[in-house]
Parts: sequence; structure tokens; C-alpha cells
Amino acid sequence: MLRAELLEVIANGENSVIEFKRDDVRPEQLAKEIVAFANSYGGKLLLGVEDDGNPPGIQRADLEHWIMDTVCGRYVHPALIPKYEEVQLDASIRVAVITVPMGSSKPYVVCHNDREDFYIRVGSISKLATREQIVRMSASGGMLHVETMPVPRTSMKSLDKARLENYFKDILAEPSLPSNEEEWTERLEDMGFLTNSSDQGKVCTIAGLVLFGINPRRYLKQAGLRLMVFDSLDKEYKALLDTVLDGPMVARVDVTDHRVSGIIDNGLVEKAAASLHPFITEESDTIDKGFRRPVKHHYPWNAIRELILNALAHRDWTRSTDIEICRYNDRLEVISPGALPNSMTVEKMVGGRRTPRNTIIMEVLRDYQYVDARGMGIRTKVIPIMNSFNGTEPEFEATEDYLKTTLYNNGPKSEPNEPKIPAVGTKNDPKNEPNEPNKVRSDLKNEPKTGLNDIVLDLIKNDPMCSYADMIKATGKSRITIKRLLETLKESGIIERVGPKNGGSWVIR
Repeated sequence: MLRAELLEVIANGENSVIEFKRDDVRPEQLAKEIVAFANSYGGKLLLGVEDDGNPPGIQRADLEHWIMDTVCGRYVHPALIPKYEEVQLDASIRVAVITVPMGSSKPYVVCHNDREDFYIRVGSISKLATREQIVRMSASGGMLHVETMPVPRTSMKSLDKARLENYFKDILAEPSLPSNEEEWTERLEDMGFLTNSSDQGKVCTIAGLVLFGINPRRYLKQAGLRLMVFDSLDKEYKALLDTVLDGPMVARVDVTDHRVSGIIDNGLVEKAAASLHPFITEESDTIDKGFRRPVKHHYPWNAIRELILNALAHRDWTRSTDIEICRYNDRLEVISPGALPNSMTVEKMVGGRRTPRNTIIMEVLRDYQYVDARGMGIRTKVIPIMNSFNGTEPEFEATEDYLKTTLYNNGPKSEPNEPKIPAVGTKNDPKNEPNEPNKVRSDLKNEPKTGLNDIVLDLIKNDPMCSYADMIKATGKSRITIKRLLETLKESGIIERVGPKNGGSWVIR
């Protein structure tokens, strides 16, 4: 780190990734800060800087050895080696900069006085983690698979036996089924659908219940899909639809020649299709030559289906909220609870990186051909389908609490016939909507998103010096969304930025 960079960091003060400490701090206190950064998103510890930003500098002669050997070697577990460097502020003052990466083996603990304490970073404070946060850290570090956790008050009777028989006999093509309850229990436990509870015996795992449960939400309230439809740009008091779907993820299907040929009983995806269909399509006012009314699609079902499957397969089951699907006048949003797993980012997800959080659920969905073997639905399906459908691209917003994917509506497209919505990824499940051309509508490719750009343009017109914060407040959108919109408006020649970076203004051409 350069001297100028360090002075800027000190001037900005402590925050979620910066902590000031004197170098005479106790080893367990320094370990606490290192562990908190490792359990969160990483950060920098500046040793030789007071809490108020005054830098007296470091005094300890063997500081680097003390940090690596004593603090990290004895107090931090599992082992963690941060980056260490010293920066000369002036002739007599040196500051040590300890860069702690986001940990890959979470959760990290401070070992002291025969105790193990878990810490996380919250703003500029390092604090003890809650039980739920420890579970999430364990899951992200690969030490705990949440989908295998027991669900209290359940038993084998909580699972749909007909659906299980359909899975083992028709999907997996096993030569014989278990013949009694003991054999069924053993088989389901081997598959990860049942587990042993110390006080309740054999109970369902989260994976078993959400995949094959008769009424999963009875025992696990976050096991459903919440659908909401609003005739507006935002959530209003009165919704056209507000319902929570309950039931097993997978359908009970008919299999012919080793292929799924029909649906006997819907799963969650099929239930979502039936509920959403009236709100993402409309019949044409005209009749075609076959005396049928063409159906206009506001969104391609295959893209929505892929997003729902991603949410079901990869959601964080430690979060007690349902997956949420909201349709507004200008967009459709799918919100999956929980942060992206491990070191996954939106950029890596769009690039095709695969990091399954719930491997059992993912494998069963793959067995049914709901998802393909590549597991790159966002890159290979959702983005190309939306480009082909109306020239837009999905928007992704990832936070610690959710992943939100937004599909934008640039007007309905006509279909000669209403498409059938297949249950699983078979030959009847097309890659694109039926009869849709495979080319991008060039006239819409760079078109700003309807509704949102009008708000921003009105704001610029009234106040050419308006800031990102002003736009975020006026629209309720994230900084990333606003930045993308402004770039699109500039590329389209609608607006121009003039003057210096700080203190400039916007001009509408």
C-alpha cells in the first residue's frame, strides 16, 4: 500500500472493512478482529492507529512474527495467514497493514480460555455471531449441509409415498422397490431424505421434505413459493394475486421409453406455471386463420421457469422466508433468500460458474431433467432467451439477504398458439418460446427500461446536478441498477455528463 493510499484510508475512518488498533493490543483482541473479517468479507487492520485516526505508529520490534506466530497461530482456528506490510508515514512513524481475506474455511473462531468464540463484522464493530449466523457460516464453508438437517415433528409418513415410488421405479429405473417400512427407512436414509434425530427417531431432512413432502410448509414454513401480482410499478395495498404455493418440488410423472411423457400430479414449478400464466399472457383481439386467438406473451415462460428452478435448488434454507415471485407492470422479479454461496458473485454466476449449495436437491432435480447436467441455466438459457424475446437482459442484485433477478417487459409478443408448459426438461421443453425468432431485436437491444428511465430523466431535468443518492432515493433501485441505466442512456445519446467527476452535471440532449 502506498503512503497516499494509507492516508486516505485513515482519513475515511473505520468501517465494515477497516479497523484501527494500537500495536499493544492483547492477542485475543487482535484475533477477534481477524476472525470477524475472515467470517465476513475480509478487511484491513491498521496497527499503530488510534480509534480517532491519530497514527502514533508501531512500537513492537517483532510485530510481524508476533501476529503470524502468536495471534494467528495460537488464537485463530482454523489456520489463517493474512498479508502483512508496513508503510512509512514520515521519518518516525510506521503503520502496519494486515490484510485479512474472506475466509474459505468458515467459520473461524477465537480460541481463548478453553472457549471458542465466533465473531462477525457488523458495520465498524466486531461482534459475537448468533446461532443462525454460525449455521450460515458453517454452510458456506462446507462444514454443514443445511439440506441434510432434520425437520422436527416429521416422519416417513410426511412424505408422499406415491411420488417416492415414482422416483425410484420410473425416474431411477431401480429393478425393485423396498418391500417394508424398515427397508424404506434404510433406503430413504441412504438417499439423504431421512435422518436420525436424537429425541424423535427417524425424521425427514429438509431435502426429503421439500422434494417429496405432502405438505412441506406445515413443518417448514419457508418451503413454499409466494406469488404476487400488482397492476402498478411497485407493491400496493391491493394485489391482483397474493398466494403461497405449498407442495413437493417434483411432479409425479408418467415415463414412457425412459422419457417423461406426461404429468400425473403437479409439483411446485407446474403449480407456479398455472398460477402465473394468466398474468404473463393475454389473448389477442383478433382471430387467426385457424379460428384461434393468438396468445401474447409478456415474458418467456422458459426464462421464468429457469429462475424458479434456480431459486428452489440454490436457496439458503436457514432463511425463514419464502421464495418470492412478483409481477409488476414493467417487470417480473424472482427473489431467492440468502446470499450467494461461498465465493460466488453475480459476475461468476453470469459467466457460468457452478457452486451448488444444496447438492441433494440439485441431483434430484437433475434426475427429473428439470435442470441439465451443465447447471449453467443463467448463462445458457435465461440471458439468451430474454435477448431473443425482447432484446433485454436480466438484472441481478445480490445482497447478504437475497438474490433478486429482474426480467423486464418491453411489450407482449404474439404466439400463434398458446404453448404447453412442460413439467420437466424433456424433448417437449424447448430452449426458447415456440415460434420465436432466434435473433435479437436490434431496435430494443440498447433501449432503456421503460418507466425507470422516465423517473431518472425527470430528476435530471429538474436538477442537472442530482447525485446517485438522489436517483436511488427517487427510484428505490440499487446503485448498480442506476449506474447501468445511466450508461445505457449515455450510449443511446440521450444524456451527457459534463464537467469534473465531482461537481459536474447532467445534460439532456
